[in-house]
Amino acid sequence: MNRRQLLAGGAGLAMASAAQAQTRFRDLPEAASYDSPNTQVPPRPSNGPDYNPVVTLNGWSLPWRMNSNVKEFHLVAEPVERIMANGMMARLWGYNGQSTGPTIEAVEGERVRIYVTNRLPEHTSVHWHGLILPSGMDGVGGLSHPAIPPGKTFVYEFDLTKSGTFMYHPHADEMVQMAMGMMGLFIVHPRDPAFMPVDRDFAFLLAAYDIDPGTYIPRVAEMTNFNMWTWNSRIFPDIDPLVVNKGDRVRVRCGNLTMTNHPIHMHGYDFEVTCTDGGWVPESARWPEVSIDIPVGAMRAYEFDAVHEGDWAIHCHKSHHTMNAMGHDLPTFIGVDKRKLTGMIRKETRGYMPMGTAGMADMGEMSMELPENTVPMMTGWGPYGPLEMGGMFSVVKVREGIAPDDYSDPGWYENPPGTEAWEWTGELPEEARNTSPDTIIPPRDHVRRG
Repeated sequence: MNRRQLLAGGAGLAMASAAQAQTRFRDLPEAASYDSPNTQVPPRPSNGPDYNPVVTLNGWSLPWRMNSNVKEFHLVAEPVERIMANGMMARLWGYNGQSTGPTIEAVEGERVRIYVTNRLPEHTSVHWHGLILPSGMDGVGGLSHPAIPPGKTFVYEFDLTKSGTFMYHPHADEMVQMAMGMMGLFIVHPRDPAFMPVDRDFAFLLAAYDIDPGTYIPRVAEMTNFNMWTWNSRIFPDIDPLVVNKGDRVRVRCGNLTMTNHPIHMHGYDFEVTCTDGGWVPESARWPEVSIDIPVGAMRAYEFDAVHEGDWAIHCHKSHHTMNAMGHDLPTFIGVDKRKLTGMIRKETRGYMPMGTAGMADMGEMSMELPENTVPMMTGWGPYGPLEMGGMFSVVKVREGIAPDDYSDPGWYENPPGTEAWEWTGELPEEARNTSPDTIIPPRDHVRRG
């Protein structure tokens, strides 16, 4: 066992006894387990091919051992408790104490052996999404091999024929098992460390859940009406920031295992899509973007040079995906005079505060009484007030002087003088207005202010 990797994860990393299983190989690797919601930065490998480890947002990388020339991992499928945000815990299914499961990292050309122990109440399997491997190792229960019964351990073994960004998830009772949070990242690094190098490499998976306020278990039969939109089963404001040193070359890998597409938008930068789960994108085929739409069941990786210092939002651009629970079935009261109704309600409930007449921003400012195990729909505070966000939202924090192995939150960025929007109290330019639906062709000569 690579004990340096096992011990580097911090106090939350505990070693659990592996299930006793007789296989044609020697004893199982120990099953590492981790239950903290904090991002764990893995160390560089101490032996074998070198690579720059991926930083899994609010997650961790699975330890491994070398057995002869084979890299061995041990995945345990089991019920888990995931802290989605401070004040909210979900009872999910995952791997090795966590949902999403730990990231598997290996190197192109290596042979991997992955022991999968099933501690669920039903059978399962693992599909290695995007990897090229023998048919019998593909992980479709009933097709590739028999499903893994409860209490049993199966072995997957194959060569890593290409590098790139991949996933793993069940291909058995998918409607239940994926809706309960069973998924993880599988990163295969290039054999040549000089190929596509980056200084910072972040990764996360998109998942959606339907968890009623005050409850703990997702509704697994839901198809469209989800209320918890997550990155690695975490929601804002408790998704960790992406901390970057100014000047770094940065890669962001994102996979989508929800039931809808997600346009991921990052402020302050344009970037290039450099990798999909099909492989690396040739340089001649890349194009500049500020948003990348990630289809269902797909991976996308993009890269940028961190030249613009500051705090930059990164989020799904579907507005309902940056809200938490309680976002459905809300009537629209914009423009409605609720004064009479408010007076009637206050006779029964003192302190009642009407909301929605001018919009919903006030929900981000108030500490409303909520059901147990629930977070506000719009939440999170920045240096100047409420951010009015939730769900799939985080911040890319670019700073000067961040050490290569430092991913700790540097706090809020202080905008230099003269670079922040300010209130204007002087004379305003003439306000132009148009109420016609017709196309207005502007004249060639515009009035210029000297």
